[in-house]
Amino acid sequence: MSTDYKFEGWLGLDASSAEGKMVWQEFEPKTWEETDVDIKISHCGICGSDLHTLRSGWGPTPYPCCVGHEIVGTAVRVGSEVKDIKVGDRVGVGAQSESCLGRKGDCEECASGNEPYCVKHFAGTYAGQYLNGGKSYGGYATYHRAPAHFVIKIPEGLDSASAAPMLCGGVTVYSPLKHYGAGPGKTVGIIGVGGLGHFGVLFAKALGADKVVAISRKKSKAEDALKMGADKYIATAEDENWVAENRRSLDLIVCTVSSSKMPISDYVSLLKVDGILVQVGVPEDGSLTIPAGALVMNRVKLGGSLIGSPSVIREMLALAAEKKVQPWIEEKPMKEANKAIVDMEEGHARYRYVLVNEQ
Repeated sequence: MSTDYKFEGWLGLDASSAEGKMVWQEFEPKTWEETDVDIKISHCGICGSDLHTLRSGWGPTPYPCCVGHEIVGTAVRVGSEVKDIKVGDRVGVGAQSESCLGRKGDCEECASGNEPYCVKHFAGTYAGQYLNGGKSYGGYATYHRAPAHFVIKIPEGLDSASAAPMLCGGVTVYSPLKHYGAGPGKTVGIIGVGGLGHFGVLFAKALGADKVVAISRKKSKAEDALKMGADKYIATAEDENWVAENRRSLDLIVCTVSSSKMPISDYVSLLKVDGILVQVGVPEDGSLTIPAGALVMNRVKLGGSLIGSPSVIREMLALAAEKKVQPWIEEKPMKEANKAIVDMEEGHARYRYVLVNEQ
């Protein structure tokens, strides 16, 4: 079946594309299946993962690559086997587009609602390969095609620009916060006040944590963090006694920083006995060391977390609509995507850029 629309977008052709050198071209989406949905894109958030991928920072990227996995738009074509989405629905897609779910012999993780941890197959929303052999192209584009299982209805009460960055950035921190019990009676630390970290503060408060502590290197973001709802701010590069003054004060820490040079032992020392530090940032510049002494002496745990399943995304969006969670975003025209990714890399975003198709 032919369509009257074209799949066009900003394509990275090599690692230099991360320097603002993406080119606008037509591309061929995955071969249509009756379990698919085509989305006319209205908004797409810019995620740090986009920059890592464009420059092959986490490994070789399969160029040409159209990044963007915080996609919101309108369903314009819906496969005959799709039951819960209809043409005209406002929908979104996050960082994962396919797992082995629904295939013969689907894995234990998919069967239990943990699709991001599928042991048989993971197709990212861009730079991935589908089980039918097609390549995945992301949301810096006019249209997007995705398997319906990973297409999420956007609830009333959330505007599209706010919902878009929640689909990856938001759920990346919401998932470990919810899984490890951030809520009443808990003191939560968020390391890194950026695109991910600001969501950490917002969702820790929305989940009802007694106290939320924002942690960053400098005091320049302190005022913003407090406006977001943080109860306290720690500037590790400027508060000389920050470790001693805050030792054993946090039940849970979510670390969004993507650097192998962070003071991981100092961060772990902020945990109460039986506390946990969950790492969600993935460094390009090397591996994190295991702070064995701090782990042993404080009986604490060090863990990790990857995005969220469709059910977790729906749960997060419902909470965001109910609690009126409002991310700090700046809307940018899709035609200015090259400038936007450069500005983001230079740290100008406060705190998330969202590309908007003007047609």
